[in-house]
Amino acid sequence: MTVVLRGQICDQVAMSEVKFVDTTLRDGQASLWAENMRTGMMLAVADRIDNAGFQAIELIASSHIKKCVRELREDPFDRMRLIPKKITKTPLRAIGSERLSAFELTPDSVNDLWFERMVANGIRQLRISNPSNDPAGWKKSVSRAKRNGLWAVLNLIVSVSPKHTDDYYARKAREAAALKPDVLCLKDPGGLLTPERTISLIRVMQREAPAFPIELHVHCTTGLGPLCALEAIKLGVEIIDTSVPPLANASSNPSVFNVAQNSRALGYTPIIDERALKSVEKDLLFIARRENMPIGEPVEYDYSQYVHQVPGGMISNLHFQLKNLGLLHRLPDVLEECVRVREDLGYPIMVTPLSQFVGSQAAINVIKGERYAHVTDQVIQYAAGFWGEEAAAEVDPNVKTKILDRSRAKEFAKWQPPQPTIEELRSKLGGPSLSDDELLMRYVVGNEDVAAMRAAGAPKEYGDVRNPLLTLVQELSQRNDCSQIY
Repeated sequence: MTVVLRGQICDQVAMSEVKFVDTTLRDGQASLWAENMRTGMMLAVADRIDNAGFQAIELIASSHIKKCVRELREDPFDRMRLIPKKITKTPLRAIGSERLSAFELTPDSVNDLWFERMVANGIRQLRISNPSNDPAGWKKSVSRAKRNGLWAVLNLIVSVSPKHTDDYYARKAREAAALKPDVLCLKDPGGLLTPERTISLIRVMQREAPAFPIELHVHCTTGLGPLCALEAIKLGVEIIDTSVPPLANASSNPSVFNVAQNSRALGYTPIIDERALKSVEKDLLFIARRENMPIGEPVEYDYSQYVHQVPGGMISNLHFQLKNLGLLHRLPDVLEECVRVREDLGYPIMVTPLSQFVGSQAAINVIKGERYAHVTDQVIQYAAGFWGEEAAAEVDPNVKTKILDRSRAKEFAKWQPPQPTIEELRSKLGGPSLSDDELLMRYVVGNEDVAAMRAAGAPKEYGDVRNPLLTLVQELSQRNDCSQIY
């Protein structure tokens, strides 16, 4: 039997293997546990994930710096240093872009240092995204990755709108291929792919970038993620991103067990040790129940996701904010306004930070009762081109005039994002003895939060997760409020 793969005739045997990238420690826990997975939880299962045969293991994103320091009171660079001691066989991957902070424009010197420190602390691969699929942004990150010896995985982010056609993705695939990354990835953070759309986009990428292996990164928000993975496999996609339950399904990535089982039923050979991962699933389930964390489950199909395209975590934030204002009953109005604002701004992809730009502006429009009476700084910057010239050119002209015809926009017209040197930042944030890792943390969250993190002490250990009775006895022995235990 023969099939057509990227314009060539290939033997079925040559493409019978299905390989996997693990997202449990990064996207899985970000999607379901809001990045609340602690370093100790990762260390408790890291060696078994390493031994399962993944092509890469995603570990960290720049967003983890703020979360680790400010809320978990853990050092994210310690995480990067400790995990490679457990994961010694499989390349560790991070998520990166031309911005260290998702919601702010980052100086080049800071981004350069971030890439350097990722490599110094054990990262070997980088998944590169630009929220607008802007080749200018891609180029900066691919160049930085290559300078630092990182394996570059370049994302083409999926969206649904009148402009996100096959022709659009054909152009983006050619622009991505011109940068010569190591892998091209079709990335669907919103869970918007259908099996039919997966087929059409994979074929576009295979036609326009035939020299590059393709990876699929899909979420299960609409329940279709596992089906999309199978369609990609049947077209010869070489690598599928999956997570280990309970950090799979729902708004996360497909379960590695589900994709492996179904690919095997289709006649493929999944290159993964499922037995090694069963104990990981058991331990993560124990941690989830003990820490009162969500457990991912398959979801029913929800067409409304394709209408507003607002990510699940962002809907939760809107719910919380409107409830605090006594306006929770206006949530449907805000979601409807998100659709209008997104159209006004030229259909930005609903991914961080652009989804937050759209959602915040929509909420303001609804609360104020007048559209664009007040405009956020980020939307002004977006319309002015600070987040990409191509994106700014697609903003509705009438709306763009309304956004930029105000005093704050005129201030930005004269503004240039500052480009301080690392020496200047080091002097400002702590002096010449400040380490590079400490500098990056202080740049992202400030000196006070880093000091509070240091004062919190060593991160919590989860070394005895496989023996819950021993864990219970150890924890009880640390209590000083009782003299007997029954």
